[in-house]
Amino acid sequence: MTRDAEDFDTFYATSSRRVTAHVAMMVGNRAEAEDAVAEAYLRAWNRWHRISAYDDPEAWVRQVAYRHAVSAWRKAVNRLRAHRSETTDRHVEALNPDHVAIVAALRQIPADQRRVIVLHHLAGRSVAEIHRETGIPPGTVTTWLARGRRALAAHLTDRETYETGREHRDV
Repeated sequence: MTRDAEDFDTFYATSSRRVTAHVAMMVGNRAEAEDAVAEAYLRAWNRWHRISAYDDPEAWVRQVAYRHAVSAWRKAVNRLRAHRSETTDRHVEALNPDHVAIVAALRQIPADQRRVIVLHHLAGRSVAEIHRETGIPPGTVTTWLARGRRALAAHLTDRETYETGREHRDV
């Protein structure tokens, strides 16, 4: 095995699950994310001599996977429109109740907000790193983070607990 192959294997082993989880959260579908991430790692392998020299090869793979997923989604939508067919693939992979709730809430907010929320809170990226990875201006990242957090809070609030707690305070 060559040095490049060993480096890539190590990179893949240490980052692939994390990148897949991030992209799945961004696009809202685990199967689509897995396909996109596989394609991104293939592209990274084909360019490993260059990609390995980047400050953050994982960000490159995540960006390529996200773009591939969006492109695949657009192609699928166009195909569906062309054939006037409908799909009902709304399967939610149940890992645990919190994960399901977060994924469901993420699906309810705009894609741009969802993307920066996942990159910041799940991938651990700073606003500057999100800017470098996506090209989104830092001020816009900050705005989308704030709006996304508010939107998520509305979808993640346990209304029954909230209303019950409120009633007790009013008494």
